[in-house]
Amino acid sequence: MNLFELLAGEDDHLALVTPGGRSLTYKQLRENVVGLVSQLNSFGLKRGERIAIAMTNGSPMAITFLAASLCGTAAPLNPKYKQDEFAFYYEDTQAKALITLSEDPEAAIAAVAPDMMLINAKVNTDGTLSFELGTGDWGLGNSGPPLGIRGNGDWENLVGDNDIAMILHTSGTTSRPKRVPIRHRNLIASAHNLIGAYSLTADDTTLCLMPLFHVHGLVGCLLATLASGGTLICPNGFNALEFWKLVDTYKPTWYSAAPTMHQTILARASRNPEIVKANRFRFIRSSSASLPPIIIEQLEATLNTPVVEAYSMTEASHLMTTNPLPPKVRKLGTVGYGFGVEVGIMDSEGNLLSQGSLGEVVVKAPNVIDGYENNPEANATAFVNGWFRTGDQGTLDAEGYLRLTGRIKELINRGGEKISPLEVDDVLLRHPAVAEALAFAVPHKSLGEDIHAAVVLKAEVGEKELLAHCSTMLADFKVPKQVHILDQLPRGATGKLQRLAMAKLLNIGE
Repeated sequence: MNLFELLAGEDDHLALVTPGGRSLTYKQLRENVVGLVSQLNSFGLKRGERIAIAMTNGSPMAITFLAASLCGTAAPLNPKYKQDEFAFYYEDTQAKALITLSEDPEAAIAAVAPDMMLINAKVNTDGTLSFELGTGDWGLGNSGPPLGIRGNGDWENLVGDNDIAMILHTSGTTSRPKRVPIRHRNLIASAHNLIGAYSLTADDTTLCLMPLFHVHGLVGCLLATLASGGTLICPNGFNALEFWKLVDTYKPTWYSAAPTMHQTILARASRNPEIVKANRFRFIRSSSASLPPIIIEQLEATLNTPVVEAYSMTEASHLMTTNPLPPKVRKLGTVGYGFGVEVGIMDSEGNLLSQGSLGEVVVKAPNVIDGYENNPEANATAFVNGWFRTGDQGTLDAEGYLRLTGRIKELINRGGEKISPLEVDDVLLRHPAVAEALAFAVPHKSLGEDIHAAVVLKAEVGEKELLAHCSTMLADFKVPKQVHILDQLPRGATGKLQRLAMAKLLNIGE
């Protein structure tokens, strides 16, 4: 079995919708993917070979990902990378080819090695794609003869459930990024877990906001929707100014996004009350980072729909735990429980702890990868007795709901007192003038670490008032020593806040 088996929606049902462009039915999508795999084979690309993709969001990126993962191994990359970054990832994945659209960044093309193919994706008038080899040093400038793959049975000769469908990297904020090989069976398991968790059906329409070079967008949005036979609205990225117009036009039943996107959507909801009232979502999902409880409360109150926070990682092919939909209980401040995933709490020695104990979150499931690629040292640390160690700290309650206290590396040790920065974030966000907040550790000569925070404001307020606000809700040792007021918080390539790097970025303690 491979990803092609997930494209089982009804022939005439819409699979991919491109705002301002042509839409594709499931029949068109299946036929297009089959033809594209034939083209890639005709260029000499085959099973197991890495195919880099540097494309902006949209239906062409979604189609290209499916084709690349069914020919060889897709290696989707952030199209905003610089030339040196592209060169690193091409070399690190040993990419044999790069697929781009004509309007995609020159940096991606400039970094192509002499032994790599350059493949251009062209959008046809009917919304389908075709590939052609780039002219010049890399290719022959033609699309090559089709190989004539006609039915599902032929796919078994190309890729199977144990083949690597895509290769991604960990964020690498503190060390060299690790290669994460995700197999077809991992992705299929995760997609089905998502369908079960949210009762997804062909009647659902998803608005894709997350980037399709990231596991959240690829699995949490694209594959979960296609595997359920639903429809994916695929704009060319997240644009806060266009969000509510897209909602009004396409009537999505749900969307999944990172916390920063939810906060932006919430901020603009008050300007679109009629659209909000007329287009109630079945549910809203949050993942990729912690969503402060106060933001969940505000989203639910403003949009009149349940907000479910999920806990996901690249190494688990996205979904690990999630709060369930009503009428089941959603517990604010938790990330729910495992769907198709076994969750435990482990101590530093590798022993599983009893319910209620604080320790490292570990998971075990078919969607979890077998190990990092060519990295025995990391594997020896991260994979213990069949469990994957997430690097996050948390507790499980009597009903199995998981409460996270933060990344173990991000916990602040202030003179022996352990502080969860997530708790401080939430308190700061409860001040009406604060739009965004990030607590972080800074070096301290006697305490080892002290706590600072950075905020982005939506109204005038001074540092003294913010510190006084924290003092009313936090123990003294948890109150930040200093609050930095910034125009924006620094984020990584996938939009994650850079908590570990904040002290260095602000030149504190150097």
